[in-house]
Amino acid sequence: MNSPEDLARQRFMILNLVRFGAIAFVFAGAANVGGKLLPDLSPALGYVLLIVGVLDFFLAPVLLKRNWRNPDA
Repeated sequence: MNSPEDLARQRFMILNLVRFGAIAFVFAGAANVGGKLLPDLSPALGYVLLIVGVLDFFLAPVLLKRNWRNPDA
């Protein structure tokens, strides 16, 4: 199957992709609040994207780690 090194490399890449996606949400939210991205939509969407991005950046790695620790669930 997969060696422990391959599994660790795969999980590291997943963590980085999740964090980069979260940063993209933060940047999209900041651009919306500034009126540069989707100016027709209200800045409330930008604030929602900012909050979702920050929560995703800090909580998703913890949840992934918890899920990887317990493979039966």
